[in-house]
Amino acid sequence: MDIRIEKTRRSIINAFLELRSRKPLEKITVKELAGLAEINKATFYLHYHDTYDLSESLEKDVVQSCLRSIQHPELIFSDTRQFIRELEDAFVANEQLIKILFEGSRSSSFVSLLENDLMAVMRSVRPDYEPSSESRMMLTYLIYGGYYTYFKYCDHGIKSVMALIEKLSDSIVCLYE
Repeated sequence: MDIRIEKTRRSIINAFLELRSRKPLEKITVKELAGLAEINKATFYLHYHDTYDLSESLEKDVVQSCLRSIQHPELIFSDTRQFIRELEDAFVANEQLIKILFEGSRSSSFVSLLENDLMAVMRSVRPDYEPSSESRMMLTYLIYGGYYTYFKYCDHGIKSVMALIEKLSDSIVCLYE
């Protein structure tokens, strides 16, 4: 990729994250973003349709980055507790970015993207895997419950919150083994 294009994208992303850390997505304008990124609006539109397109792109990237960092995706079936630990480490490594991108009206986007991408991971490990309705409901419950618990209580210390989520998840999974 052309280095100028990459520098422009990086500038847009950095400006967006700075703005997003201070205000909701709905309040960020392309004009404001372009000004902070030191580009003109036309340049922004060469890369993204609007601020929502940019946000969605970054959201997908961070979720995929978390899942790519999992060393042993096959553990999702054989050692759920260890898989959750690896996923926890990925979330901790991306915590600030996750908090910025998925705050407010975008909070449900994280769990939706995570659930869809986790299903893709499961199918990459076991191509013939077709979860039952009960299994899908359990996965949805674990993801949504874990996510909201994490963000509601993360100020109490991330390790203790994640340890409890891990314990609860393990208990739920054991019920269905």
